[in-house]
Amino acid sequence: MKNLSLRVRLILIFSLLALLTWLIASGVAWHQTRKHINEVFDTQQMLFAKRLAATGLGERLNEQKSTELPDTKKWVHKGSRGHTDDDALTFAIFNRQGDMLLNDGEKGRHIRFDHDTQGFKDVELKGDDDLWRMVWLTSPDDQYRVAVGQEYDYRNDMAWGLVSGQLTPWLASLPVLLLALIVMVTLELRPLRRVAESLRQRSPEDATPIDTHKLPGEVLPLADALNSLFTRTGEMLIRERRFTSDAAHELRSPLAALRVQTEVVQLSGDDAQMREHALENLTTSIDRATRLVDQLLTLSRLESFAEPETLEIIDWPTLVAQSLAEQDYRAHSKGIELCFEHQGTPPELRGQSLLLSLMVRNLLDNAIRYSASGTHITVTLDEQGLTVSDQGPGITDEHLARLGERFYRPPGQEQTGSGLGISIVQRIAQLHQLNVVYRNRAEGGLDVRVSR
Repeated sequence: MKNLSLRVRLILIFSLLALLTWLIASGVAWHQTRKHINEVFDTQQMLFAKRLAATGLGERLNEQKSTELPDTKKWVHKGSRGHTDDDALTFAIFNRQGDMLLNDGEKGRHIRFDHDTQGFKDVELKGDDDLWRMVWLTSPDDQYRVAVGQEYDYRNDMAWGLVSGQLTPWLASLPVLLLALIVMVTLELRPLRRVAESLRQRSPEDATPIDTHKLPGEVLPLADALNSLFTRTGEMLIRERRFTSDAAHELRSPLAALRVQTEVVQLSGDDAQMREHALENLTTSIDRATRLVDQLLTLSRLESFAEPETLEIIDWPTLVAQSLAEQDYRAHSKGIELCFEHQGTPPELRGQSLLLSLMVRNLLDNAIRYSASGTHITVTLDEQGLTVSDQGPGITDEHLARLGERFYRPPGQEQTGSGLGISIVQRIAQLHQLNVVYRNRAEGGLDVRVSR
């Protein structure tokens, strides 16, 4: 059943439920009808027995020679008998010694005498295997015993006639109900078939949301989830195209430089100075291409995250100290001093320490890259956040507003770079719900503030 379509499964389930409901309703109706019929006929039997017991037939019955009433068929003409049944009621009257004094001339002659029973008892008649409902009463003078019986089959037939008369039309209407159910399920599932057909014809790059206007409420969560998936897939495709385009565009220059420097080495011949200079430029170009590829891959990976993969409480003092230690050698090689001022601890943050370390390293790398020898870079940690201050040339307000754009570098820069470092910083800050603000210092240089 797992492999059946939803339409077939719904039709089968509802059909079984309808049939099961009909069977249960039939069983309940049968039980209730039999109960009420037994109550009515028990009351009728008891009343008939009380009348026979109170008629005072004792002496007259003893004087009669015949113990049987005439058969109804012989006593009343067919047209005047009405709709009678031999099993409806039967009776017999006995004396205390068990001699039958009178019976109805039909089934009553087969009643077995019972000396002790007072009230109802289920018995079988002589020569009959069918079960009868019998009521026994003793006359008020304690001289006679009256028995009035009724066959259970008669009661059951009447109960079945009443129940079948009510339930047969419902059973006959089941095919119509099932046909209406099939039509209804088919019509209600039509929007799903339209969605399935549109998905089947959709191109792999199509991220258009599914139209949820006519979808039932139970299917809306699935449609919304698919639309969310299409949106994420579309964003991923855009990122992949942008990465491919960026990589192709940005790698063209360093690769061309590598080719030029390789040709210079080949053409240098015996000129050791030219060859040495070309090899130095070749190494620089390789480093630049390596850094560019590393930053492209890092930024592409960061943009695929919706949130940090693993969350932990960030230890800001340790994280900043480690980042300063990693950049200390490079700063001293340029004659730049790194300073750390711990004025407080920022509010607790759950994030990924590796990414935040990468963010701080990129900030320090940019500060070192664009600071002059003999200056110092100060990293300040306080209760509000983190600040990286340098004594570089600063940036005009016009170019300051464009920081963070991919591959954007303010004009007039002497240092090599790809313009991706700040983009990486901003993406990591965005993942951790942090703000990055750049502003020129009055005394010269640039302040970068990271805070919530």
